[in-house]
Amino acid sequence: MEEIDVPSFFICPISLQIMKDPVTISTGITYDRESIEKWLFSSKNNTCPVTKQVVSDPDLTPNHTLRRLLQAWCTLNASRGVERIPTPKPPVSKAQISKLLNDAPKSPQSITKCIHRLRSIASESEANKRSMESVGAVEFLASILLKGDSEQQAEALSVLYNLQVSESALRSLLGKESELIESLVRLIQSSTYESRAYAVIILRSMFEVADTMKMINLRPEFFSGVLQVLRDQISQQASKATLQLLIKVCPWGRNRIKAVEAGAVNVLIELLLDASPDRRTHEMAMMVLDMVCSSAEGRAELLKHGAGLAVVSKKIMRVSKVASERAVRILFSICKFSATTNVLQEMLQLGVVAKLCLVLQVDSGSKTKEKAQEILKMHAKTWRNSTCIPKNLISSYPS
Repeated sequence: MEEIDVPSFFICPISLQIMKDPVTISTGITYDRESIEKWLFSSKNNTCPVTKQVVSDPDLTPNHTLRRLLQAWCTLNASRGVERIPTPKPPVSKAQISKLLNDAPKSPQSITKCIHRLRSIASESEANKRSMESVGAVEFLASILLKGDSEQQAEALSVLYNLQVSESALRSLLGKESELIESLVRLIQSSTYESRAYAVIILRSMFEVADTMKMINLRPEFFSGVLQVLRDQISQQASKATLQLLIKVCPWGRNRIKAVEAGAVNVLIELLLDASPDRRTHEMAMMVLDMVCSSAEGRAELLKHGAGLAVVSKKIMRVSKVASERAVRILFSICKFSATTNVLQEMLQLGVVAKLCLVLQVDSGSKTKEKAQEILKMHAKTWRNSTCIPKNLISSYPS
């Protein structure tokens, strides 16, 4: 197609492409629907890209005049290879979605049909997703997770996941549906891999906005369920969501001990032994392991595992500064609170002490160096003159 000068008012200010479905927002600026929906809803911005004013009303008004001008321009330039832009399909109205939700409870068949229709509506546009949320679709889907059959629950999970529910709606769910967390945990333990992944991702999103009491009162089954997702390695996304969830809840109450009792230490060590996960996954696994090893139960489990000390030491200076810092913190907890004669000898034989000496010689971050130095000073009488430490590292042993 030959190069054609396109009128500037046909170009979307965000994507710099010809608009297909021009819409005007509350600040009076017109954008292509797909671009502005991505900006406002997917990227969670609340300002107009051009004016920088806050968008007070998220509703998008179709700019029919500009669309007709655009289509006429396309028709005039058809001989030059410009294709006519089709009339866009309008978003589903809130009234239509409300009617769909109100009619659903009449029978199991109508509920299933409603969920399928909601999935279709959500897939059409970001505006539809926000309309669904505003008229109660999230609460309806949550009720299916509590009372629906297994097929309906799987469909409802899929729709909820794709809705990318807002923080306010997540808080509403946590406040109104006290049994929803337990229902999601049951689905994690008994559903298909896909549904289990969706369930743990939704749980992660809910706990990002949860208050402290919700996190303190978690049951042991919660930890058993989410750790099984890590153990089965359903998907990288599900593993990351699980680790983020554990990082969020482990600091509260007796959650660290509950996690240890559910097998967290062994699961995390096995994950860290696997070279396939990416750097961020290893970092988060080390963060959770650091948390659980702050308890006596966690340290005992780490020392009981044949590869526990070795895998922690291996992550120093091999993954990232974050992973190194967490690894040294774990070793500090071991050396300060669980340092039996056998443990100290094992650290020598596995090369852990040599690795700590190496930390002092390289640029590994001031906090990591300080902790490594404290550990080496703590047990200098046992380690300093050991033949297990290479001669080139003896000079770095702190006095």
